Amino acid sequence: MALTAVVSAVGLVVDDRVLAGAPIWFKPFKFSVSFVAYCLSLAWMLSLLPRGRRAGWWAGTVVALTSLVEMVIITGQVVRGKRSHFNYATPLDGALFNAMAVAVVVLWLGTLAVAVLLLRARIADRPSAWAMRSGIVLALAGAGVGFLMTRPAPGQRRGVSEVVGAHSVGVPDGGPSMPLTGWSTTGGDLRIPHFVGMHALQLLPLLVMVLTVLAPRFARLADDRTRLRLVQLASGTYAAVFALVLWQALRGQPLIHPDAPTLGAAGAILAAAALGTYGSLRAAAPSPRGATDAEETPAPKDLVA
Repeated sequence: MALTAVVSAVGLVVDDRVLAGAPIWFKPFKFSVSFVAYCLSLAWMLSLLPRGRRAGWWAGTVVALTSLVEMVIITGQVVRGKRSHFNYATPLDGALFNAMAVAVVVLWLGTLAVAVLLLRARIADRPSAWAMRSGIVLALAGAGVGFLMTRPAPGQRRGVSEVVGAHSVGVPDGGPSMPLTGWSTTGGDLRIPHFVGMHALQLLPLLVMVLTVLAPRFARLADDRTRLRLVQLASGTYAAVFALVLWQALRGQPLIHPDAPTLGAAGAILAAAALGTYGSLRAAAPSPRGATDAEETPAPKDLVA
């Protein structure tokens, strides 16, 4: 998959073809980079399992192989100049997309097996355990959003339409989009919650690493309980953001044009996160500098000379 990322990057430079409103090599590049990050994250998590490593190895291998199958099909369709997703233009195109759909289901089940192992494992470092478990559950939810994209969009009919399914909601695929991401600027886009959910697998463990690095420099973060509270808060906030962008996409609303309910929900999430962070750090406030237990606790009168 790292190789397909390199090939796709070269394709972006030397091949000027456009498909569905985007450079034709952009999709395999995005998918290959995402799969590399996804598989490396799972491999790191599986390395921390105290038991069940053999089962974890098999589950991880299934995820890696099904990811590879999907990348081979996506890249092959690019070489042919064809859409890889939702394409039923010919029997071959339909068979390739159905094969990808099966691969995605198997990949999801493999990730579910890893999640079960992580949820049952006894991991000594509680912040890391919480981040990994929350991250993989959110990744499963984010991957599950992909199944919503396979539903026929308005006007599409299986057996009749060449394209059945869409990632945009309320507008056709391939319209005006954001730079780099390609997310729709005129309608909802299910790729947004898909992206947010799946990358919890990297971002929540990354937060733990950052807190661990900062702990020696900041007394409030030295306490394992404080770091755990912050990770729990981050996990809850991340889940709320995922739910918000999913709700926004399903209503056919572009990410960059939120309405009043969306802004209100976002404000509530931000306020809760800020208050939660303040409360977590406040509870861990260190004793005044130079103060000792003896200084803070008055001595009994009968022991005073």
